[in-house]
Amino acid sequence: MSLFNFHLDSLASYPLQLILASESSARKRLLENAGIFFETCPSHCNETSLKQKALQDGLSARETALRLAQTKALSVSEKIAGEGSVIIGADQILSCQGQWYDKPVNREQAYQQIIALRGKTHVLHTAVVLVYKKDVIWQHVEEPYLHMRFVTEEFITQYLADEGDACLASVGAYRLEGRGIQLFECIKGDSFSIQGLPLLPLLSALREIKILQT
Repeated sequence: MSLFNFHLDSLASYPLQLILASESSARKRLLENAGIFFETCPSHCNETSLKQKALQDGLSARETALRLAQTKALSVSEKIAGEGSVIIGADQILSCQGQWYDKPVNREQAYQQIIALRGKTHVLHTAVVLVYKKDVIWQHVEEPYLHMRFVTEEFITQYLADEGDACLASVGAYRLEGRGIQLFECIKGDSFSIQGLPLLPLLSALREIKILQT
């Protein structure tokens, strides 16, 4: 569900600059392919401590993804001078049977993660927010469901060898736009959200605030 928290007349009358609070190559690629003009300014937030605090606060994976997206965007908003910028913050958490997973730090961890997920359905809680003048003016969460087939250990080993370190860039150790699609039996949800950004709702929000043409 999308949530707006602003009035159009509160936005600057001059053209607004769009800034992505992320170094994610997947998110940048999605925006670029959509013809969006933007700059990047990574937040450098400590995601580990933020997730630990979210767990202490009893937040769900969905709520935590949203808090992380908000924190990233607000952090960048603090750095940006002036009122002419709208910040995109995004984050994604993978949950499976109550367990949360982060991006693997190496191929061995990627292997163990796929072993843990095979034969099961997991959820990608994918959040995106817009921040203007240090306020969250819009937010949205998508939750695609993915069922991984019971892949053999031999397949996993070969898959990771073929993917190389590219598999470490994804919270699930897979890229659906690559060979990672072979890991799955069934997918329910938006492919853009699986890649880390609920693109269609975001484009709709950008049209609503007049950054994109209607």
